[in-house]
Amino acid sequence: MINDPIVSEIRQIRQAYAATFNNDLHAICEDLRYQERQSGRVFRTPAREGEESRTRAPTGTRAGVPTHDGRETSG
Repeated sequence: MINDPIVSEIRQIRQAYAATFNNDLHAICEDLRYQERQSGRVFRTPAREGEESRTRAPTGTRAGVPTHDGRETSG
């Protein structure tokens, strides 16, 4: 297997990001949702079979969950 430096760098970034949240998947997903809300972009959730797609605008905050830089939010 060839050692691709770009893939290695992405894996290191991913591992460092996960370590910020003690590899807690719930906290990682919460942070990603927070980043989506902070971006100001509108996101569409693809429709499941038999449903209509949903559009969600960025709203809300999260309290007590570390941000991507390790700080905890308040509120």
